[in-house]
Amino acid sequence: MTIRSRAHKSFLNARTNLIFYFLVLAATFFSRKIFLEKLGDDFVGMTSTLSNLLGLLNLAELGVGSAVGYMLYKPLVEGDRERINQIVSVLGYVYRKIGLVVIAGAVVLAVFLPWILESAPFSNLLIYFTYLSYLVGAVLGYFVNYRQLLLNADQRQYVVTAYYQSANILRLLIQMAVLYRTSNPYYWVGIEIGFSFIYSWILNRRIDRAYPWLKTAVRNGRQLLKEYPELIKYTKQIFVHKIGATALFNLSPVFVYAYTSLTIVAYYTNYTLIVSKVQLLVSQLLGSADAGIGQLVAEGDENRIQQVFREIFALRYWVGGTLVGALWFVLNPFIQLWLGAEYLLPPGTVALILLNLYIMFTRVADSFNMAYGLFYDTWAPITEAGLNAGFSVLLGHFWGLNGVLLGTTLSMLAIVVIWKPYFLFSKGFRLSVWRYWRRVGVHVLILAGVFVLIGWLNRYCPVDPAAGYGVWFLYSLTVTALFALLLFCVMLLSTEGMRTLTSRMMQLIRSRLRR
Repeated sequence: MTIRSRAHKSFLNARTNLIFYFLVLAATFFSRKIFLEKLGDDFVGMTSTLSNLLGLLNLAELGVGSAVGYMLYKPLVEGDRERINQIVSVLGYVYRKIGLVVIAGAVVLAVFLPWILESAPFSNLLIYFTYLSYLVGAVLGYFVNYRQLLLNADQRQYVVTAYYQSANILRLLIQMAVLYRTSNPYYWVGIEIGFSFIYSWILNRRIDRAYPWLKTAVRNGRQLLKEYPELIKYTKQIFVHKIGATALFNLSPVFVYAYTSLTIVAYYTNYTLIVSKVQLLVSQLLGSADAGIGQLVAEGDENRIQQVFREIFALRYWVGGTLVGALWFVLNPFIQLWLGAEYLLPPGTVALILLNLYIMFTRVADSFNMAYGLFYDTWAPITEAGLNAGFSVLLGHFWGLNGVLLGTTLSMLAIVVIWKPYFLFSKGFRLSVWRYWRRVGVHVLILAGVFVLIGWLNRYCPVDPAAGYGVWFLYSLTVTALFALLLFCVMLLSTEGMRTLTSRMMQLIRSRLRR
């Protein structure tokens, strides 16, 4: 596969994710209002509770999908259809076993639902019918939709996103229309189940058209699994990483609750709600290239790998710097407009929130470690979670919310910022990590310079961004555009990664215009 085709598929993935991100966000916003009005707070709360409970059962999958995705990169590059069929067959076999575990766990959990939802003002029939709707959606992923992982590994995630989110939006629209006429929760649940089957049927037809040669034999999966012992090894390693990440991000809220008042917790969650939406958007945009990186590494061209690494490095630091820099100026005015000045957090706290976000945005090494199969540093996520807990307990005792946030920062600095790049350069690239640190230093200095300049210009801005939503929107647009433009120009002049990335994007645009 050529660099150009990989870039084109990455562009399609990013564009599709971006379009559906805003469509689903709008549809969810309007549908939630209608669901609350027609079904009530209790029903919406019950659906959230049941969804979260089944989400816990889905932890049984942790690692398998990522391990199989990594194993598919090389045969996809080589066009080895027999090996692809075997790996997908093994995936189907393993997923079927996981699906049975999820069903068994769901049956056990179902016994306790009347006690868990004892205060819910609904009949057991409605509770179990709703529970069944979520279980059907989860189980179909294991028994029917498992082949979609091939689309993801082949950089065709845009197909999965387009079909899934289109079905999701259509489902919400039909549910809203039906509720307007009936306000009957049973219809809502029935539509939920129906669309799970409709999506599965459409997706699998699309997979059959894309890969007519794909012939999986799940019944042979057990025997084939013996030929791929690395699947179990990689799954165990990735499982530890994902459990560590889950512990890391679920521990921080606990420490916030422990060392602050409920009022501060409410203030803090207002900020994290906004930040999480921005983080999701960036993840969907920049994560669209992960499969392309995996295929590139499978080809083994070290010069191309280093070129792409520099480009993705520049892209992440440009996007991360732009958004974090702009959020510093626009986040507090938005909170003030949305909720009131009494809900504002101090500048130091906001700075720590945004610093942690910047570290998350610039995690360049993660995608390449995954592409190289560097999962065996299983001590790293455990250490990161332990450092986070230790620092948060210690610093939270003295500085409350700021101490907890600083604990997260220190744990990520140790593992995400220091260890992960070193691991990649020493075991993957087999190059000196100092060239990475020089590149980091240059990009951080560029961001600092642009930040100081825009801060100086902002002092002379006659506009109060908290004066109204229209004013805030124009102010935010201007600040974000300034950050994006200035960062881009300085990086274009001073970094090779931005120059080659710009050249690649221009070539892609010109090729699209010629069609």
